[in-house]
Amino acid sequence: MLKRFSISLEEDLLEGFDSYVNQHGYSNRSEAVRDLIRKALITDEWASDSEVVGVVTMVYDHHKSQLQERITELQHDFYELITSTTHIHMDHHNCLEVTIVKGIASKVQDLSGRLIALRGVKDGSLTMSSTGGHLI
Repeated sequence: MLKRFSISLEEDLLEGFDSYVNQHGYSNRSEAVRDLIRKALITDEWASDSEVVGVVTMVYDHHKSQLQERITELQHDFYELITSTTHIHMDHHNCLEVTIVKGIASKVQDLSGRLIALRGVKDGSLTMSSTGGHLI
């Protein structure tokens, strides 16, 4: 069930928000506000070390000496967090690896940080979400 509420904003803040709504393709302000609230709640869950889900994305040079072995070793060290891993070859040298993770936020962040910090990883990120029931 949807509930209505109203907010008051300074004119320039509202103009900036309307620009955000348009740039991100929202059909209305309410959709954008809902997404922003969900993101804030997810951030709180990660900060409170709740159970979360996320995606670790890495681009790396598979020719880098022992890099694939180090990635595999870390994934085995944190096997209880890993739901799935997908690996694709971007070109002759570069691979993209996407790992779906689920667990306590601090452990997920630890795994992600260690993977992304490996020598030879060119780009990496952790996209965070939540298993919380409030994110309907």
